[in-house]
Amino acid sequence: MASNSTSQPPSSDEEEEEQEANSTVQKPNSNSIDNSLDAIENQLSSISFTSPIDETIAVVSADYYHESVSEINDSSLNESYETVGEIRIDNNNSVGESSGSRVWMNNNVEVEVEAEVDGGLSSPSSSGYAGERGSSGGSVSSGSGTDVIREVRDNGESVGDDGVNTVDSVQAEWISGKRHADEDDASISWRKRKKHFFILSHSGKPIYSRYGDEHKLAGFSATLQAIISFVENGGDCVKLVRAGKHQVVFLVKGPIYLVCISCTEEPYESLRGQLELLYGQMILILTRSVDRCFEKNPKFDMTPLLGGTDAVFSSLIHSFSQNPATFLHAYTCLPLAYATRQAAGAILQDVADTGVVFAILMCKDKVVSLVGLQKSSLHPDDMLLLANFVMSSESFRTSESFSPICLPRYNPMAFLYAYVHYLDADTYLILLTASSQAFFHLKECRIRVETVLSKSNVLNEVQRSMSEGGLHIDRLPVDLSARSGSLFHQNQRNQPESVVGIGGPAGLLHFIYRSIYLDQYVSSEFASPISSPSQQKRLYRAYQRLYASMHDKGIGPHKTQFRRDENYVLLCWVTQDFELYAAFDPLADKGAAIRICNRVCQWVKDVENEIFLLGASPFSW
Repeated sequence: MASNSTSQPPSSDEEEEEQEANSTVQKPNSNSIDNSLDAIENQLSSISFTSPIDETIAVVSADYYHESVSEINDSSLNESYETVGEIRIDNNNSVGESSGSRVWMNNNVEVEVEAEVDGGLSSPSSSGYAGERGSSGGSVSSGSGTDVIREVRDNGESVGDDGVNTVDSVQAEWISGKRHADEDDASISWRKRKKHFFILSHSGKPIYSRYGDEHKLAGFSATLQAIISFVENGGDCVKLVRAGKHQVVFLVKGPIYLVCISCTEEPYESLRGQLELLYGQMILILTRSVDRCFEKNPKFDMTPLLGGTDAVFSSLIHSFSQNPATFLHAYTCLPLAYATRQAAGAILQDVADTGVVFAILMCKDKVVSLVGLQKSSLHPDDMLLLANFVMSSESFRTSESFSPICLPRYNPMAFLYAYVHYLDADTYLILLTASSQAFFHLKECRIRVETVLSKSNVLNEVQRSMSEGGLHIDRLPVDLSARSGSLFHQNQRNQPESVVGIGGPAGLLHFIYRSIYLDQYVSSEFASPISSPSQQKRLYRAYQRLYASMHDKGIGPHKTQFRRDENYVLLCWVTQDFELYAAFDPLADKGAAIRICNRVCQWVKDVENEIFLLGASPFSW
């Protein structure tokens, strides 16, 4: 299976890290070297998991203040603020009986571990994980499961030899999928990276690293494995280690361990969710039949199986800083006229009636139309991983492809077969089936779909929508009595009301609206002053913190929050039908911001036929 990525520029966080690392290499200064990773290794080795803690320690996050209200109106949003606090340790070394977790502290390092539940993961030193995690479903024989993995490996290694257009060194490095492969844990530049991701086996063998050569990081991977193994031998599961500005987040998935080391100040919930997606991406490529390999050989080396797929993981990690779907667990649709989307859905439905499990028409990461068998639902996370896999693999663009995949949320114990074909530069069709002999049938279905879409002018409308964009904040109707019922027939642009600050009406900079029932979201287009990738990344991370706070089970959930800092005014409104996240200029007035949020909700409702796929069945998960 092909896995060469498209010529996509490096992410902004990687550029910042590279500049910082290069400047350090050019002017070495032992006093300026960040030794946080050394501190993690050294201090973890001295942690005592048996010594009692005599005093309660509270960790208070003072980055934001929030207020909780029952309704979004001027009177209920008062000026009183609460400090968001988080209790980590109590006198009994336990957060609480209901939390199922324990925490220990030593030398400014905070370790949070999760108590093992009945039937949970056993120590990696034993073979218990094999029995509880199991292998692929009964319909998948051990032989076929192994063949699937070999096919991915062989195809992945053979793709990309047909020639690629000449690009500069930076783009070539991104296309290869592995950035800074010459680095290891002794490199100053490697230690200066702000965010690392690691995948390793339960025996400590490295499988994937965002930066550096996996083989050169074998010693560092062994240290991570030792931490996890030591805690699991005590009947717990390590979740989080804090050392200075760094967070080390652990995720154990049977014989696979995933670790994120970050100093980006992202909340723990977001980082853990990113590890879940990274694991899901690996399962989508290899299927759960990889567990069977570890059952046969606990020291099995999985690295060759993922050869050539670095671009897929790099693309997914890049999306963590630019795609709201990674933390909203929802998908977004391409804005289209209702009749156009109906025409696309009709032909996809005809195809689905012939035995196709799911038929998906997408333009980049946006859904044009989606249909499936009755009572079948596709989780938004699976759609995110599937779209990332297709867009980051060059071979899908050059020819029609038919490959086995596993959708973790649909059925992690089995796999489907995906027929993928690009209809133009950005639009592609995905047909999923349970039959491994359905290639020619799906090819005929694709020809029918492509013919109908061309005759009905759907493909041209898709390209026009991509070029024009979706919701623009400067077109937000300021007069509710003169609402427009169509996004594509606004004859004149609405004039923003006079406000203090910059951006759209009342200083509105950006918003995200999520429909809870449909599991879909829509976001406004970026405009000045949020135009650069670094500014957009900063806003998305502010949304992440706001989302995590709103859904915090310990101190929430909340219905409304209003936050103000030096960068934004953030307002979040959650009801049983939708969630709204809006960013305003930091000088924006609270009352005006509330009124604009109400107008945004009304505007979305007016054009919902064009921005949402209303015919899709809701996802229950």
